[in-house]
Amino acid sequence: MAKEEKKAPKLRFNGYTNDWEQVKLEKLATFSKGKGYSKLDLKRKGYPIFLYGQMYTDYRYKIVETSTYASLKEDAVVSNGNEIVIPSSGETSVDIARASWIAQKGIILGSDLNIIRPTSSVHPLFLALSLSNNQVKYNLAKVAQGNSIVHLYNNNLKKVNIYFPNIVEQNKIGNILNSISNCINLHEDYLQLLYDFRSFLLQKMFSINDTFPNLRFKQFNDKWKYKKLGEVADIVSGGTPDTTKHDYWNGSINWYTPAEVGNKIFVSDSQRKITNIGLENSSAKILPVGTVLFTSRAGIGKTAILKEKGSTNQGFQSIVPKQKFLDSYFIFSMSNILKKYGESHGAGSTFLEISGKELAKAKISLPSITEQKHISKVLFKLDTIITFQKQKIDNLKKLKQFLLQNMFI
Repeated sequence: MAKEEKKAPKLRFNGYTNDWEQVKLEKLATFSKGKGYSKLDLKRKGYPIFLYGQMYTDYRYKIVETSTYASLKEDAVVSNGNEIVIPSSGETSVDIARASWIAQKGIILGSDLNIIRPTSSVHPLFLALSLSNNQVKYNLAKVAQGNSIVHLYNNNLKKVNIYFPNIVEQNKIGNILNSISNCINLHEDYLQLLYDFRSFLLQKMFSINDTFPNLRFKQFNDKWKYKKLGEVADIVSGGTPDTTKHDYWNGSINWYTPAEVGNKIFVSDSQRKITNIGLENSSAKILPVGTVLFTSRAGIGKTAILKEKGSTNQGFQSIVPKQKFLDSYFIFSMSNILKKYGESHGAGSTFLEISGKELAKAKISLPSITEQKHISKVLFKLDTIITFQKQKIDNLKKLKQFLLQNMFI
């Protein structure tokens, strides 16, 4: 009989050098299924219940509580705090390959859940993490069955190979990754609070149906005035130079497409650039710094502010503020209002599009340019905090992914 293969991950804690053991999952656990419950059984009060859909809407490695409840049926499957659950059905084979540890006793486990109860040789959190790392996810995805609805059965799970170290190293790996996941969740909760606060400020600081907003700086008391957007800004469309003319492209003039805006407040460097001769031989135009790029088709209302002068293709109706009347960041902050206007006043049979002439008719309520700048300053500071918070979350997710890829086999 051939000797059992042993391996080790790339990244380990100091002091751990032994190779990991490889066994089939059926040697490490027993298997069963949740039953008898679906979303129709949910109630406002009762016993806590965990349904497979929660693994798609709010996925976490470790489940210690749930916000959903149901009545306890006679044949209910109830957790003892030592279960790993994996969806038994889903839309794709990749989505279905995810695992969570039910770490709290007394939670009802609903239908469409595969339940794995590990033996004492493997920690449930480590096992949940192992089943969720890239290589094992790939192996699970391979054995999932079905087309429009994909199914994963316990008999398939039993044959999956798992690598594991001693229980002490398992605990260390599980604890660090769970800590990072909890940290991500806390940062995401804080990000949501920031978004909610921003929405609150936009509702209170902008006058939509009245000439006085609900929240103002003390020094301002003048009525806001309704203006057509075209009165306080120039609306400029874009264009595309002939793509077969090589001397029109790879120049020094920024040239944006709709796919490049919407994720950042400011843009300064486009993916493609055009030449002066390309600009002259197309309907593209040079837009000054401070222009608010506004997508006009196939997703109306994505915006960004030009930090360096540039041009766009024809998928934009860009807003060039008249500096005495309109602040760039102020109108950028009104993106949702303009988006709704564009969607309700757009036309087209193939796809919805708002013309520059129509966008110029949009009525907006405006204070003095001085008050606009005060409002913009507050919103810019808040948006900067939101941007940094998103970067923190992205970095933590990258760290978690790096550890998953390098601390497991």
